[in-house]
Order: sequence, then C-alpha cells, then structure tokens
Amino acid sequence: MIIIGVFGGTGSGKTTIVNQIVSDFNASDIQVISQDAYYKDNSSITYEARCSLNFDHPEAIDFELLFEHLSALKNGENIQQPIYDFKTHNRTDKTLQISPKKILILEGILIMNYPKLRSLLDLKVFIETNSDMRMGRRVNRDITERGRTPKEVMDRYLNTLKPMHDQFIEPMKMHADVIVENHENTSINLDKLISKIKSLMS
Repeated sequence: MIIIGVFGGTGSGKTTIVNQIVSDFNASDIQVISQDAYYKDNSSITYEARCSLNFDHPEAIDFELLFEHLSALKNGENIQQPIYDFKTHNRTDKTLQISPKKILILEGILIMNYPKLRSLLDLKVFIETNSDMRMGRRVNRDITERGRTPKEVMDRYLNTLKPMHDQFIEPMKMHADVIVENHENTSINLDKLISKIKSLMS
C-alpha cells in the first residue's frame, strides 16, 4: 500500500483535488482518510470548554492514534476510524471500519507536523492557494456545513486560523514532493501527479 499525504491551508481546495485524484483510479484500489476524524476525544470537558479549544494547533490532533491506524493499514489490518462531530466539537461513540487498499490518501492541514506520521508517507503533496481564496472558502464551509455564524467564522479566521497557518502549515511546505497551484482562474492539471502515483504503484 502506498500512502499519499495531501496538505495545505484551510480552504486550499484539498478535498476537491483529492476527489479529482480518486476519480482517476478504481474505487476498489483507493481510499481517503481525513485528519479531521482524529481530533482528540474531549469528552472529559464541557461543551463550553470545547468551544474555546484551538483546533488548528497540532496539539488538537490525536497523532499517535492516526499513526497507529496508518501503520496497521500498511500491515494489512482493518482499523476502526473515529467519527467526529463538528457541532459538538467531540468524537461520537461510533466508528467506521476501514480496510487496506492499494492507495491511501491522507488529507489534512497538520499532517506534516508529526515526524513519525510524515515518515509513513510515500508522496507528499502541498496545495498552494492564496489567503483570500482560502478565507472565503472557509467562511462558506463553516457557515453552511458546520452551523457557525459569520462573526464566529471571521473572528476564528483572524485570531486563530491565520496565525496557525503561518506558524504550522506554511513552513511544512518544505517537505512537499509536489506543489499544486490552486489559485483563482488557474486551471489545475493533475496529469503529472497522477502519473507519479501510478509509477509508485508499479
């Protein structure tokens, strides 16, 4: 099994590009795991306390569990992936069974910030997008999909997301094997990336 890490700032278009990659392969050969499923279990604190947590800091992610799960998949074992609820800021009591396939795509903003996890990746892809586009996408997503108010989203972007991007995400670009430019009015050609993935499979 080959593991591909797709990372970049929030709203950079990771999910869209991952979906484009997936469409080039048989569904039986490829699967996607999101870093977002591995936010830490915060059941021990109140909802109000969970609301004040910084979810864009590496400490918010249960990297050890994510590493264990990816290692298990690489060894041909099934895993029980956590299911996270963004409205309650906590894991649910349900899990999703995932079985190994030929290709695993791991996507998330902070996946490069844990060296042990980084060492498992066969290919590291950074999605480069300008900050205005990223902010607009994040605002739209959090309002429509995660039930946040416009003020909540803007405050969080300016006070948390942007500083965390500058501190933890942008510096990780140095680890990328491939950089995909995903700017407004820019046509994305993933042919070279798809070819590189296929060459890793052979």
